[in-house]
Amino acid sequence: MRKKVILITGANGEVGHGLISQLHAMPDKPETVVLDIRGLDDHMLPLVETSIVGDILDSSLLDTLMSEYEIDTIYHLAALLSTHSEFRPEAAHRVNVQGTVNLLQLAIEQARWRGQAVKFIFPSSIAVYGLPDLATKAAAGAVREDQFLMPTTMYGCNKLYCEHLGRYYMSHYRQLAVQTEPYGVDFRSVRFPGLISAVTMPTGGTSDYAPEMLHAAAQGKPYAAFVRPDTRIPFMAMPDAIRALLELADAPREALTQAVYNVTAFSLSAQDVADIVAREFPGARISFAPTPGRQNIVDSWPADIDDSAARRDWGWQPAYDAERAFHDYLIPTIRRHYEQK
Repeated sequence: MRKKVILITGANGEVGHGLISQLHAMPDKPETVVLDIRGLDDHMLPLVETSIVGDILDSSLLDTLMSEYEIDTIYHLAALLSTHSEFRPEAAHRVNVQGTVNLLQLAIEQARWRGQAVKFIFPSSIAVYGLPDLATKAAAGAVREDQFLMPTTMYGCNKLYCEHLGRYYMSHYRQLAVQTEPYGVDFRSVRFPGLISAVTMPTGGTSDYAPEMLHAAAQGKPYAAFVRPDTRIPFMAMPDAIRALLELADAPREALTQAVYNVTAFSLSAQDVADIVAREFPGARISFAPTPGRQNIVDSWPADIDDSAARRDWGWQPAYDAERAFHDYLIPTIRRHYEQK
């Protein structure tokens, strides 16, 4: 008998760590197998059944997973992120698109073995949007899932295409075959805004100017944001992001009316963030030095997104608005982190 497990790819990031911790804390904690090209941090190892160091592009590794485990849910977190994807677009396509195809194919094969659909939970991004200019962005208001889907980055193109791949594998896979797939993939995607974490150091991502302000101020370092003060996008605190993935995975299939859902918590301008940081860290030295490349990318993203479908279909509700995100989560945690050093 193959052991029934949940598979998490890209498990060694903060979303992966949070997901592993939450799954392990459940009363009927599922067995979890994790895959990451760097391996899983030592302190997380007791929380999982198996940790595998490997690449989602390694078909022989995925074949091994197929034969050894009964996988009923896949959280596909592995990706080459936005900034790195712009420097290495061809590599990004291989990892983000071919890697996702490999995992969707694994899900199809598992569904055949199980006689039951495999849940496939896929984090997408506001990078899928591409508004043409600032006037359109200002007039658009809260953007729905089906609007302005003209991404300007490789990462956004990859994510949008993978959303469509998920729909295809769920609803149209091999539709001309004499006998179509009876089970298939139960694909569910969360389209995230900018994520702000108190635990993980920002790494120069396209929306990282907000956490970078906080980390610099907490260390007493000056910081020049790479966007204009009036730059506005939606954000979410990391604990809400992890909860959104779990809640969507847990939602009854019959309640879901679409494959891809926006989720959001609050929208702030870069100046709004700077003002909050300055109030909490009176010595903060924050300036603005927009760089054209990243500024143009952020300008193409909506100032707000409409997550009414998620609220209607599976009861999505963020726990952290801007006030709670900064004052109950981000600022106290970041302060403690640097005071302990």
